[in-house]
Parts: sequence; C-alpha cells; structure tokens
Amino acid sequence: MRRFFAPGKVVLLGEYAVLDGAPALVAAVDRGVACEVRPGPFAIVTPPGTDDRFVAPALQAVGAPEATYVFRDAPPPTTSDKPGLGSSAAATVVAMVAGSAMQGERMPPEALHQRAHEVHHRVQGSGSGIDVAAASHGGVIRFERGKVTPRPPVAFRVAYSGTSAKTGPRVQRYLAWPDRAGFVQASTTLVDHAHRDLPGALREAGDRLGAMAEAAGIAYWTTGLRRLCHLASVHGGGAKPSGAGGGDVVVAAFPTEGQADAWSDAAAAEGFTMIPTRLAPGAQEA
Repeated sequence: MRRFFAPGKVVLLGEYAVLDGAPALVAAVDRGVACEVRPGPFAIVTPPGTDDRFVAPALQAVGAPEATYVFRDAPPPTTSDKPGLGSSAAATVVAMVAGSAMQGERMPPEALHQRAHEVHHRVQGSGSGIDVAAASHGGVIRFERGKVTPRPPVAFRVAYSGTSAKTGPRVQRYLAWPDRAGFVQASTTLVDHAHRDLPGALREAGDRLGAMAEAAGIAYWTTGLRRLCHLASVHGGGAKPSGAGGGDVVVAAFPTEGQADAWSDAAAAEGFTMIPTRLAPGAQEA
C-alpha cells in the first residue's frame, strides 16, 4: 500500500481581489486530504465523504491505473462542518499525485498546479485556483494570475467560527459590484507589505473586506467571526475571516507566542474550536 497527502490552505490576505488578478498570500497547512492506494485488478474509488466529483476526473486526467484508491480527510476534522480549508482542491491534487505515482511518474509542482486547476475549475465552475496552488506548491506563496512565488514562513493561528459558509453566491455578488478598483488596489498594497506587520495587515484587511461586503451586499460578518477578531485585538494581535466570509475560519497573528496562546485560550473558553495547523509542503507521497 502507498500513501499520499495534499495540504489544505489558509488565505492570509487577498480574498476577493484575487478574482480581479490582484495578488493573494496563502499558506498550505497540514489539514488536507490523504489517499491510500492498493494495487489490484479493478478500479475502485472511495472518495472523501460521498463526493467523488473531484477525485474521479482527476484520476482519469492522469490515466491512473486500476487500483483501489481510498481518500479521507487527514487528520480527521475537528468540527462536524467543513471549515473551509480547501478540501476539494486538496482532493483533486492528491488524486493526480497518487494516480501519476502509480504509473511511475512524478509531476513537478508547476505542472501539477496547472493540470489540477483545469480539473478543479471544470468541476466547480468558478474560483481563482488559489487553493489548488497551495496544495500543489506548499508553504507560504504569493499567488497572482496563476503565477506562484514562494514567500518566507509566517506564524499564525486558526479558529473555526462555528458555522460553515458557501463561497459561490458571495463571489457572484462581488463580481457584480462595479466599484472594485479601489478595493483591489488596497488589497494589493496589503499583500505586498504584509511582511512588515502581519497582525496589522490582517486587521486592516478585515476592515476593508467588511466595508467592501457591505457595499456589494455580501453577507460577510457573523457573530462568531466578529467575536474572534475582537478577541485577537484585545490580546494584541490582528485577525480576519479567511475566505469569502459568512462563516468558516478566522486567521490570526500576534507579535508574541504568549499573546497567541492567550487568544487561543480565550476563544476556546467561549466555545470556539481551535484548529491546530502547521505549514505543510506541497502534495507528495507520505
């Protein structure tokens, strides 16, 4: 039996604006999708959950040989809901890695990214491809119009807001909003200067995303999201929703580990679920 793994992602900065070609900063994290492969005379695919919409065409795209392919969330989810860490992209990427490896082939990250994005976009019908890029390349990356540039590691914490959210309807409202130019420019500046003060960049990005959402008619803030971001400010850091808003996770950064621990403890005391994450390399054989 052979095992493979592709990481999930946390968007640090650049949500929504990335759809207009602006850069985004994203981190690959060690909460993604694993695939176990057992050689055999039949093609058997067990998807993560009950959804094979992504893994089946990904295996087909690389001409995966007949075998038993078993996919699962790895590690097991810490919540009953999907927290929005890019599991469909990770599933697509790990399927391609596993299918290629079983033929004795290895795709470099650039080719993996391109081919997995084609499959993922075809199935999903929308999206920038940022989550596929993170799963393919790993680490912290700057993503702009499909181009990936590695960036230095950064420290952050992740907490689940208590509700999951759908991205598609929010994306459509954003794209229908005509006054995006100023928001896109401000988002670009935050991404390009994030290394100077990540907590401050997260705070400002959250404010700008909230203002954009209000203008565009996007249901962005929830009680849980607001509370987690407030607690981060109370403990000397900065936080924002990671993704399209309306739920899912908050990403937070702090000047010191002590402040980060204090935020985590305070959030957990109020019933929020902390999601332990570490930076992860791109998809590979485990």
